Amino acid sequence: MTSWQPDVLGPGYEQHRIDLGEDPDGEGRIDATLVRRVPHADETPTGSVLYVHGFSDYFFQTELADFFAARGFAFYALDLRKCGRSLQPGHTAHFVSDLALYDAELERALAIVRAEQADDVVLAAHSTGGLILPLWLDRRRTPGERGDGVAGLILNSPWFDLQGARYLRSVGTEVVKLVGRVKPTTVIKLPPGDAYGASLASSHFGEWEFNTAWKPISGFPVTFGWLRAIRLAHARFHRGLDIGVPALVLRSTRSHVASDYSDAVDSADAVLDVRQIARWSGCLGGDTHVVPIEGARHDVFLSTEGPRKRAYEVVDTWLRQEARLVVGPQELPAG
Repeated sequence: MTSWQPDVLGPGYEQHRIDLGEDPDGEGRIDATLVRRVPHADETPTGSVLYVHGFSDYFFQTELADFFAARGFAFYALDLRKCGRSLQPGHTAHFVSDLALYDAELERALAIVRAEQADDVVLAAHSTGGLILPLWLDRRRTPGERGDGVAGLILNSPWFDLQGARYLRSVGTEVVKLVGRVKPTTVIKLPPGDAYGASLASSHFGEWEFNTAWKPISGFPVTFGWLRAIRLAHARFHRGLDIGVPALVLRSTRSHVASDYSDAVDSADAVLDVRQIARWSGCLGGDTHVVPIEGARHDVFLSTEGPRKRAYEVVDTWLRQEARLVVGPQELPAG
């Protein structure tokens, strides 16, 4: 039986530690943290959602959990190894040498969710999580069959390619692969910038509250070994997958990458190149819907009220009409 403890989000949320043993990357013992929203007394879930965060991120988006709960889904979120709730002293934040290593906690989390909610699971992910989950689904899928306990996939600004100048995706990537193999935890020197984090945080220019030890305003340092794992994953993704389930991809209509905050950061993706998301979404295979959201931020569910409401409307329609999942006739978050 899964043991649940109170979560940092307070009443209505609980967490379970998934012991992963010794870190294959040599940083001691590791675990992952599964968080669940406890259904209210008048809620009877008929499905479930498992959410995975991005880089320099963790689960804190309770509005997103409430949205799915209102449609009959039990909501769970996974803080991956060395991320958020799972980050421990001695860990290099978010470091992993191979994204396939995440299969361990993903499989354990999915098994727990399905044991508590027998119906199939909708997966949801943001940014780097949107690269991790499709690759995992492709690895675990039985050829010619649907997703073995997974009913659909919702990706929020998934990281499908390396943004920036073209040379970064050619010679730059070869350098990353070389250095990442021999000095995996060496930090890459990148220009400083806190525009996106500042646009979100209520302590700066935004409306959201989160733990900046788990989600720093300027983000965690990027290591060569981690970026090597990302670039190898990108290459595998670009060869094409077959995830076996319907997919919805949400993105902003434009990108605006800047070091310092300005109003423009509030209505664009300040992290990724949205053209790359549009270009590579077809690599998911099968029934994939890509919907640009005018004025959305990098995390479309942390956008300002108008784009955020539009994103929820798109997900609601997709759940009803495309994924054909049983959902309740509830209203969208007030925003």
